[in-house]
Amino acid sequence: MFKPAHLFLASILFSLLLSACGGGSAPAALTDLEHIRLPMGYIPNIQYAPYYVAVEKGYFAEVGIELEFDYSFETDGVALVGAGTLPFSVVSGEQVPLARAQGLPVIYVAAWYKDYPVSVISKAEQGIVMPSDLVGKKIGLPGLFGANYIGFVALLHANGMDESDLTLDAIGFNQVEALVADQEEAIVGYAANEPNQLVAQGYKVNEIRVADYVSLASNGLLTSEKMIAENPELVRKMVSAFLRGLEYAAENPDEAYEISKKYVENLAEADEVAQKQVLATSIEFWEVDNPGYADPQAWENMNEILFEMGLIPEKIEIEKAYTNEFLP
Repeated sequence: MFKPAHLFLASILFSLLLSACGGGSAPAALTDLEHIRLPMGYIPNIQYAPYYVAVEKGYFAEVGIELEFDYSFETDGVALVGAGTLPFSVVSGEQVPLARAQGLPVIYVAAWYKDYPVSVISKAEQGIVMPSDLVGKKIGLPGLFGANYIGFVALLHANGMDESDLTLDAIGFNQVEALVADQEEAIVGYAANEPNQLVAQGYKVNEIRVADYVSLASNGLLTSEKMIAENPELVRKMVSAFLRGLEYAAENPDEAYEISKKYVENLAEADEVAQKQVLATSIEFWEVDNPGYADPQAWENMNEILFEMGLIPEKIEIEKAYTNEFLP
């Protein structure tokens, strides 16, 4: 899950140093590993299980990488990658066209999610079961920026609606609390997060998933044109290790959950049923059938919606924003 800080950056990050360790043998001594600081886009969370698994299983070490998870608040991962300061970042899909429209030479090199993981959530008694039911309703979302907003507007456009058909209420990241208190008739959030929180609290909810109505480029791994030109082998290794972790976590969710306890503070004390459901829902959205594959149509759709929303002055050359050449 990614909580955007402003229009350009879909990430809020908090810093924590974790060394690569694990269940496989590295081809070189630890001191010979290439240290990579990876902006994650959010606080430590069970949804990052593929990365935690890839470290613990030694997948990164096997290709000569020592990974540091960067959750620091100040770090703008997209900008740092675009400037060549960092080699990689985890990003939400809309950030790539936004960055390239501003002249940052970033490229998306591996899809993590195949489907855009944003949903509209409401209490069941509201009777909101399809997009047309949102007309005239008051909808709470973090703000008019980032993945939640873009996904919601894409949902409206896909159903012949626009923002004037309803009321959008920027409430910060308090969607669950606002819905529970009936301050909003529906909220926009991540499918793996807010719906599961509400169900865990005993509420019956309806959920409208953006991905059921429109295909949009979603979360994945970002690098730069410079990195691809100067060190394509490192890009290939980074993608390979991540995808191994992705596949293993999807196939072994219980083990992935146990591994994640080392990286996610208080996960061991959390509601295990609820947190395992967060992981299970996340896996539904991951690109596990064709790991890492970036769908051209999803990128075309993202380019179109960002242009229609006025977030980019003109549609970019979207085929330059992503590549599948580094997939195993």
